[in-house]
Amino acid sequence: MGSTSSMLTQYDIEEVQDHCSHAFSQQEIVSLYHRFCQLDRNGGGFVSAEEFMTVPEFAVNPLSQRLLRMLDGLNFKEYVAFLSAFSPHTSLQQKIEFIFRVYDTDCNGKVAFDDVLNILRDLTGSFMTEQQRQKVLTHVLEEAGYTKDSNFTLPDFMKVLGNSDLKMEVEVPID
Repeated sequence: MGSTSSMLTQYDIEEVQDHCSHAFSQQEIVSLYHRFCQLDRNGGGFVSAEEFMTVPEFAVNPLSQRLLRMLDGLNFKEYVAFLSAFSPHTSLQQKIEFIFRVYDTDCNGKVAFDDVLNILRDLTGSFMTEQQRQKVLTHVLEEAGYTKDSNFTLPDFMKVLGNSDLKMEVEVPID
């Protein structure tokens, strides 16, 4: 599985399934492998940030720069594990853990008000003023029992998002 020129064996497929907690079927893993091989233009077995940016949907995503720090240099198994956060078979807790990693830009295990505000800024662009963003975020935090001076840990994220109807699903086309 090191080089993308090789084909996946049944063992490889099962190993990837185990690695991503069976978020994808064997057919989906094979389809993801074909897509991975298309992205891995130099055939080295890893996909770079530049190669990810060739995907139009990814390039226009307002969070693409944040996601790139999580994606750069992934091998196939890591690529599937990353995408598993978007599987309908992934638990809400796993999805929240993924979101937390996106928000925790300095990887210190904490998310500050400004981190969330920066994400909100990326997502809303010019559709909201800075004052509106701060007001909305402050209101949401206060409803959850936090202040803008709070630092959020993963359990805090679980508390805030755990009762939500969070949907993060992408359909994997089967070739």
